[in-house]
Amino acid sequence: MAKKKHGKKHEEEASEAWLLPYSDLMTLLLALFIALFAISQTDQNKLQALAQAFTAAFNTGGPSFFDQAGPNVSMQRQVMSNEDQGNDSYIQQQQEAAYMQENESLEDLQAQLDAYIKENELEGELTTQLEEEGLMIRIKERALFPSGSADLVPESQRIGPIVAGLLAAVPERVLISGHTDTDPIATAQFPSNWELSSVRAMTFMKYLLAINENLNPARFSAIGYGEYRPIAPNDTPENKQKNRRVEILIARTLSFNPNGSYSNQSDVDLVAK
Repeated sequence: MAKKKHGKKHEEEASEAWLLPYSDLMTLLLALFIALFAISQTDQNKLQALAQAFTAAFNTGGPSFFDQAGPNVSMQRQVMSNEDQGNDSYIQQQQEAAYMQENESLEDLQAQLDAYIKENELEGELTTQLEEEGLMIRIKERALFPSGSADLVPESQRIGPIVAGLLAAVPERVLISGHTDTDPIATAQFPSNWELSSVRAMTFMKYLLAINENLNPARFSAIGYGEYRPIAPNDTPENKQKNRRVEILIARTLSFNPNGSYSNQSDVDLVAK
């Protein structure tokens, strides 16, 4: 009788043994599905809340699987950083190509004007210089205006049409500036060199626009600097003659910065230089 009772007890224990592995399996499956669901989500706030909840429920003191669930934020940032660097490199290459193309265009323009100057023996009246800001064309006062006046002389007709034609062939902005020496002027029309230089710049700009209808006035601006931007000391008659001039700056669209980057030149930057 004792053996039979012992046999029945053994059978009852064996029949309930499956519950433990079954519950473990269900727990693991639940954890797996939750982890897969969490990994597939992009909402970091919800993922963090979910991870904290299950960490509290299943953690036994060691590191939790859920601490690593979800997208790898540091890896995402690294990928985004690499993409940004790639985009910056591409933009840099595009800007460099545009800068070089514009530089070649300005060099061709300078060569054409230099050839005209030499052919017409205007070396003493007209000069060109390719600068970082753009192509600078300098015209001496005597080639455009009488002393102390803003009325164009007949000599200007030798210069105006060729300059206007060259300006019509390029899309860049144009700044025309008037300059004087330090000799003061005080007339009813020009109380100071400010007025004289400003009116001269405006007069020559209007002349260029009038003789070539292909010029877009929106590209042009005029300014007078008076005696405050000399290119030579005002200590001799020859140097003063150099300072009495009109300058035409064909401004670059892109400027090269000291840090190796390129930037668009604004109208404010153009006038300020």
